[in-house]
Amino acid sequence: MERQQGSKIVTTMNKYLLCVVVLLSIGGANGAGECGRNSPDMEAMKLIPCAEAASDENASVSRSCCLQIQKLGKNPKCLCAVMLSNTAKLSGANPEVAITIPKRCSLANRPVGFKCGPYTLP
Repeated sequence: MERQQGSKIVTTMNKYLLCVVVLLSIGGANGAGECGRNSPDMEAMKLIPCAEAASDENASVSRSCCLQIQKLGKNPKCLCAVMLSNTAKLSGANPEVAITIPKRCSLANRPVGFKCGPYTLP
């Protein structure tokens, strides 16, 4: 009898835990962040080809960097969040230089004039 009661308690606790996990995952999968489901730090990892260009305004911008910037530039809020992310800062990126990359890539549909923290995209 005691064993059955203990088993029911464990089963109830497992169901409760499962409900909590499901509720947390629903809240986390709504894509409400600047970059949808991914954090700006995760998106920043895609910009590894831009590392030199983001820290040196005289460095040439690689084609692979421009392709990634073009993808992120479709969502200016995400692009801004990525450029100001901890990952970008830790990589040595200079936000003032990084915001010039879309222009240096000669992207026609870049978000000109978009306010990115204290910076404005050229």
